[in-house]
Amino acid sequence: MLPWKRVLRPLTALLFAVAVATVPAATAHASSAPSTGWNDYSCRPSAAHPRPVILVHGTLGNSVDNWLSLAPYLEDRGYCVFSLDYGQLSGVPVFYGLGPIDKSAEQLSAYVDKVLSATGAAKADLVGHSQGGMMPRYYLKFLGGAAKVNALVGLAPDNHGATISGLTNLLPYFPGASDLIKATTPGLADQIPGSAFLTKLNAGGDTVPGVHYTVISTKYDEVATPWQSQFLTGSDVHNVLLQDLCSLDLSEHVAIGLFDRIAFHEVANALDPAHATATSCASAFS
Repeated sequence: MLPWKRVLRPLTALLFAVAVATVPAATAHASSAPSTGWNDYSCRPSAAHPRPVILVHGTLGNSVDNWLSLAPYLEDRGYCVFSLDYGQLSGVPVFYGLGPIDKSAEQLSAYVDKVLSATGAAKADLVGHSQGGMMPRYYLKFLGGAAKVNALVGLAPDNHGATISGLTNLLPYFPGASDLIKATTPGLADQIPGSAFLTKLNAGGDTVPGVHYTVISTKYDEVATPWQSQFLTGSDVHNVLLQDLCSLDLSEHVAIGLFDRIAFHEVANALDPAHATATSCASAFS
């Protein structure tokens, strides 16, 4: 291949990624926008979309910043959309998801009950990014959530831990480091592969009956690594690698949840599989 072609290929991919990030959310099916929307407790699910969608942020995220693109994307498609804050540490504002994950799952449980009560729906759908795609599995498995949730969609969920490109493997070489992380940010400690929390969560199988699971991953993930560890096994699981749908998609761990409309298209498919359409690079502009 000529040198200029070697330069052109990554440049094309980069320009495509920029386009994905900058397509206005308002271009997406504006005519189908509901009259009520994000965290509006007067919103009532429609016959077309009978379940509210609850967005679960990732580590260091919050109920607003994590969802500035996906929440409007789903609203424009007629969903009642809600989001919560969880895992707050005393004295630490804005950056959440740092508390013990089993306690965060209890917060999610209470929030799901609140949304179901407000909307009158029998079940909700959950969409989570990173820890937010993994933590709900504790709620489903141990806190009775399976009776109240139809589907769990995880964007880059660290279902079997986050090695952060292998950095956690170095912890044994720094005496006291693991204890310090556990004492100060237990939510981070719980996500280290082999933790007591993950061992309990994954014992006896990844899934529970009655819930539809979708995992959407990117091979460029640098946090929940290796990316294959994000995938689940079970009778009702759909594992998706973005680059199998669009080889030009360069999203990494953060981008997949913040602005990747190709990933968002797969979220929409998971929420309404009866009307799913093929996801491709063109989905960035849909």
